[in-house]
Amino acid sequence: MASIIGAASQYRSPEQAISFSLFSEESDSNPVDAVIFAGTSLVLGTACRQLFNGTRVPYTVVLLVIGIVLGSLEYGTNHNLGKIGNGIRIWNDINPDLLLAVFLPALLFESSFSMDVHQIKRCMGQMVLLAGPGVLISTFCLGALIKLTFPYNWDWKTSLLLGGLLGATDPVALVAFLKELGASKKMTTLIDGESLMNDGVSVVVFQLFFKMVMGHNSDWGSIIKFLVQNSLGAVGIGLAFGIASVSWLKFVFNDTVVQITVTLSVSYFAYYTAQEWAGVSGILTVMILGMFFAAFARTAVKGESHQSLLHFWEMAAYIANTLVFILSGVIIAEGVLSGRSISYEGISWGFLFLLYLYVQLSRCVVVGVLYPLLCRFGYGLDWKESIILTWSGLRGAVSLSLALSVKQSSGNLYLSSETGTRFLFFTGGIVFLTLVVNGSTTQLLLHFLRMDTLTANKKRILEYTKCEMMNTALKAFENLGDDEELGSADLPTVTRHVSSLKDLEGGQVNPHNGYEAGNLDPTTNIMDMRIRFLNGVQAAYWEMLDDGRITRSTANVLMQSVDEALDLVSTNSLCDWRGLEPRVHFPNYYKFLQSRIIPRKLVTHLIVERLESACYISSAFLRAHRIARQQLHDFLGTPCSVN
Repeated sequence: MASIIGAASQYRSPEQAISFSLFSEESDSNPVDAVIFAGTSLVLGTACRQLFNGTRVPYTVVLLVIGIVLGSLEYGTNHNLGKIGNGIRIWNDINPDLLLAVFLPALLFESSFSMDVHQIKRCMGQMVLLAGPGVLISTFCLGALIKLTFPYNWDWKTSLLLGGLLGATDPVALVAFLKELGASKKMTTLIDGESLMNDGVSVVVFQLFFKMVMGHNSDWGSIIKFLVQNSLGAVGIGLAFGIASVSWLKFVFNDTVVQITVTLSVSYFAYYTAQEWAGVSGILTVMILGMFFAAFARTAVKGESHQSLLHFWEMAAYIANTLVFILSGVIIAEGVLSGRSISYEGISWGFLFLLYLYVQLSRCVVVGVLYPLLCRFGYGLDWKESIILTWSGLRGAVSLSLALSVKQSSGNLYLSSETGTRFLFFTGGIVFLTLVVNGSTTQLLLHFLRMDTLTANKKRILEYTKCEMMNTALKAFENLGDDEELGSADLPTVTRHVSSLKDLEGGQVNPHNGYEAGNLDPTTNIMDMRIRFLNGVQAAYWEMLDDGRITRSTANVLMQSVDEALDLVSTNSLCDWRGLEPRVHFPNYYKFLQSRIIPRKLVTHLIVERLESACYISSAFLRAHRIARQQLHDFLGTPCSVN
């Protein structure tokens, strides 16, 4: 992006330079107005989150509409919003590079850090297919359709530039929505991971075509070199920052402030190093960094510090999402109103809706062409999941920022001002349509495909949890009788107002009433018991790590064995020991260590270390299985085998 903005300053027209300098003086005189707009956006976002909680309206769609309303009022009423209007104009004229640098590192790091590492490994093949060949297929499909049907006399490079710009999917809202609806973790991991990689690859493709449009000669050798440097360089920088920061965290004990500060600073510093200094993809760099943290830093931060770290990043992502989507709405409104000669043309709106159809068609082509391979990689993909994957191609802040870059760089020999305005108009319209149409109808589509229903076993778990909570509450009410202040209360009156207290007369609620194990499908029931048992084993491992019974490296090995066993619950019996057995026995190369070539002290150290690790693993395995077996027995109410 640094090259893009450099080109923007190089090709800016004199009129643009004068207006930009005048606005800079005006904005510098009211710097606090930008903070006022940010605070107002957070207040509006919080109110909408509370008002629309539990409804079918996605939270991010409401934010986008609020941004469009604010932008329309400010730019359509000749600056009548006062301080808030000044803040809107300051944020709207922000440098696109700065816009990405402020919001993207936090959003990307939180998304990748919260993903399940084991599922990332299983879905990596599908993610690479969708973010690699998928982006290229989408770019060339959109570019060809735009070139052949749009009446703007754009050459192939300009058409492909718009196609690459619209290839950056942004299903942040949809992933959060899928989690709320209880969609499968596999599906949310695939969509979230694909979007992260897709953003990075799309930006690289966009930069490539942008250079071509701006007159840079590019042969196949330079193109391949550019793509390889951006991808491999981002991976290397992300891993380097990940290793350095995780190593630092290992020396931090019970200091939540330092741990949070390290993760926050390293995400932004890695993005800056990759994007501005090394000239590679900052998006891919932060994505690799977040995945590295998810793989190796979860056990480095334990107990309350781990929960505090998760809560902080959840809050940071919420603030960034709120500001990004409201600002996106403002940018869309300004793009439509500033290009009134374009937006007032009925033909422009007609081609906008046509472009929306092209975007959906290109997504169908991508999923359809890659479907045979997607079915064979990772967890596979059925036809219902492919429909959701097709419908999840939302566009957002990345596409808008790239469109702003094109608009700022227009007004020269290579790219006209009218073309830059059309790019922003079409991009803003696509962002709005995909978020409103696709985002708002996802729940209906999930319901139509029956992907939002709970199985009988999940209902059984919910009923059991409900009854356990009721029993705990009843015990608490029983203990209140001995309370100095509440013990003298009239119990019949209290019982009359609290209906659940009527169960005190008949004793505690039985969580097994009406849900006998024999009433469920035997095959589904045994698979559900295996899953619940293995989840209990993994929870026991976490508890042992927090108590200091096992080391971080041992915890990683144990939890990986459970993840691998969970993938096989439908076909195999419990097999979490299968992944641990090689780490308990001595490998054959230890016989070589017994030779006189190797120093005895080194051999003794390696053998003792291996024995210590084997003891940790074996004792933790036995203890966790004993705890999980007792929990499963309490859940079922009768002894049961889960092998």
